[in-house]
Amino acid sequence: MLAAQLRRMNGEINRLVHGFAGSHGLHATDVQALAAILDAREPMTPGRLREHLGLTSGAVTACVDRLERAGHVRRVRESADRRVVHLRYVPEAKEAARRYFLPLAEAAATTRARFDDDELAVVIRFLTAMNKNLRLVPSDEG
Repeated sequence: MLAAQLRRMNGEINRLVHGFAGSHGLHATDVQALAAILDAREPMTPGRLREHLGLTSGAVTACVDRLERAGHVRRVRESADRRVVHLRYVPEAKEAARRYFLPLAEAAATTRARFDDDELAVVIRFLTAMNKNLRLVPSDEG
């Protein structure tokens, strides 16, 4: 039952991600990259993005190129070391994503309101542990 509900939720989120990607001329991986840039606790670099998404350097370059051409991100050299590139989410693009995903945020808020803080703490603990364990599962068949 739990696994089926997780698959169903993943499917619904993927449906929204694919809709956003399609309406902006992006790939679903590009939307994952945007989420990683948005959620990063420190400035995102192409190398960190490659590690996060599990892609090759070439695939990340192509992804960032698409995101830049579509006006979602820009490459910024903010360091004294000009080789260091940070990926910045363009504010207007961030607002467009916020508007698109507002129904998802509203659905999460409505659902969250039905649980007390203790119940939510358990859910968060479960999801955190699940995500940690999923990161250990290899994505290739070999």
